[in-house]
Amino acid sequence: MAINYGLDGKVALVTGAGGGIGRAAAEAFARSGASVMVSDVNEAGGAETVTLIEAAGGKAAFVRCDVSNAGEVKAMVAATVATFGGLDCAFNNAGINRITDDQYDDAIWERDIAINLSGVMRCMREEAAYMLQNGGGAIVNTASINGLVGNGGQPAYTAAKHGVVGLARHGALRWAKAGIRVNAVCPGVIETPMTAPLVQNAEMKALIDGMTPMGRMGQASEIAEAVVWLCSPAASFVTGHAMVVDGGATAF
Repeated sequence: MAINYGLDGKVALVTGAGGGIGRAAAEAFARSGASVMVSDVNEAGGAETVTLIEAAGGKAAFVRCDVSNAGEVKAMVAATVATFGGLDCAFNNAGINRITDDQYDDAIWERDIAINLSGVMRCMREEAAYMLQNGGGAIVNTASINGLVGNGGQPAYTAAKHGVVGLARHGALRWAKAGIRVNAVCPGVIETPMTAPLVQNAEMKALIDGMTPMGRMGQASEIAEAVVWLCSPAASFVTGHAMVVDGGATAF
């Protein structure tokens, strides 16, 4: 069920919004009244997200950004402010999740950390710099259940997502008195384009469903609702929180 979280007149920035969780969150922000800056390296996907929002009566624009590039992140935040006149909510969602034969390869490690961890830091840094001068705001970072528990097959991803949770707690402490709330959302396995190969493999999908007490993969819209709630006035006393949305997978 889509809920309006009362964000009329607010401006939201969503990275990794060309599909999956990011697109669902961008649409949810728009349904709640926010103007949405859609960002991604996937220009076609980002443009499609903007079209979907506008077709539903919302306001959106697109800016391309590779979050591993500090200059592009700075330009993204500046474009958001220039286009919509401010920045109230930010969802730092851009990330990659790769399974390869050699997870300890230096190039794999460095790329994963550059996007999944350093990219989040760069976004937080630029978003907070604006919010500190303009009355505060709310930031949510995409972590993962692998930011709370171990994963024997993906050292870089697991380390990065643990770091994302740490960044959220750091930001919450650093900026609490300045009116900036910082939280993280920790999805379980969610049915998105990124996980499509798993869904297409019936044996693998059955295994994943069996690992989740609710017996199914999550939907991008279910993560989006948590994100927009964390950015809304309804969560005004919530900061430094790693919200798990995983169908009970980490309850064992």
